[in-house]
Amino acid sequence: MVDVDAPAGIGLDALRAALDRLLAATPFATDRDRPRLWVDRVFAAKGSGTVVTGTLTGGAIAVDDELDVLPTQLRGRVRALQSLKRAHDRIGPGHRVAVNLSGVPHDRLARGDALVRGGQWRPTRTVDASLRVLDALQHDVSRRGAFAAYVGSGEHAVRVRVLGTDAIEPGGTGFVRLHLPVALPLVPGDRFVLREFGRDETVGGGEVLDVAPVLPAAKAQPSRSVDRVIAERGWVEADDLEPLTGERRPPTLGRWVVAPDALAATRDHVLGAVEAAGPLGVDVATFDDYERAVLATIEEVRVEGGRARRGAAHDTLATHPYLTALERAAFTPPDPEGVSRVELRELVRRGLVVERDGCYFAATAIDAAARVIASLLATTPGGVTVAQVRDALGTTRKHALPLLAHLDATGVTRRRDDVRIAGPRLPTGT
Repeated sequence: MVDVDAPAGIGLDALRAALDRLLAATPFATDRDRPRLWVDRVFAAKGSGTVVTGTLTGGAIAVDDELDVLPTQLRGRVRALQSLKRAHDRIGPGHRVAVNLSGVPHDRLARGDALVRGGQWRPTRTVDASLRVLDALQHDVSRRGAFAAYVGSGEHAVRVRVLGTDAIEPGGTGFVRLHLPVALPLVPGDRFVLREFGRDETVGGGEVLDVAPVLPAAKAQPSRSVDRVIAERGWVEADDLEPLTGERRPPTLGRWVVAPDALAATRDHVLGAVEAAGPLGVDVATFDDYERAVLATIEEVRVEGGRARRGAAHDTLATHPYLTALERAAFTPPDPEGVSRVELRELVRRGLVVERDGCYFAATAIDAAARVIASLLATTPGGVTVAQVRDALGTTRKHALPLLAHLDATGVTRRRDDVRIAGPRLPTGT
């Protein structure tokens, strides 16, 4: 604060010096290609329509840009730009700007709204922040009270939850969770002022630290650390990291930035699942997106036929005892007693075994049956009965019916009343 008496000319030199120091300590406006303009004035200009004014930060905007208005979710086109009474086709951050918008009625806009580029921000109604309580305050700050937060250019009624303690004493600093009535495009580093309506006093101010807290208030320890944000979430899509933290980072794996502990835990889980599955391996479809991404990086695990197993593991399915039993008793197959459901499903999925109506046949038995029926139809082209097929195969009606159902379904035979005739896929040779 600088004491100034303008009419008497007292303190003006001190004010100029203070402004120079402030400017020297203020970083240059950075163009991060994420423009945001907090609206502080709205009016309808004759012949132009809706005009809003504010200070542009984060990135440039240009005539014909499509911008979203938050929190109203309206979208408008930039018809014209003006700064310091001069028209611009494009203007960068750090300027006071008047934006002429088309497609947005002026009565739908208000002070405290924000103009942003669509998809670049993660509007939030809950933020964790630091709070510095004023020394002159006569009481502690707790969750009790009717508070308002002044953030951007708006005033918003908020619920306050003090983190880590019950209250913050005058002159003290602590952490709070603010619950906003509307979703705002905030980013860590945004400043705010907190007032209490009931006592009509300014409580203090602080800095937004987390725009999407994932930990409950009792465990939250907010900070500006990007590594903290990643660690608390484990996996963060790289495109989501900048809206969450204001910082860009290249993906660690696939499309994600991954915390080291989360990456190691996922790798251990995948390896454990593969080990537990044994030689048959584990169905890759049972893994989630994170696990499949990690799976592709594990050299000692190979994926074949949609199953992952240790590279040195021997595939036992080709010589599985049940497959051998089915091949020996081609048309009178045994029930799959003692065979695990996983192995049975995999035998069927690979085409080594065919299942129809609860009966299992070796694939070689299906081919053999097709050849036998082709021989029968060569002598009786008008069709063969179930009994004829049963006798030719030396099986029972219990097994002949599902076998014929499979041949019908695959086009080897066709059913006509009570007989089977040749289908388009009937073998031509006998």
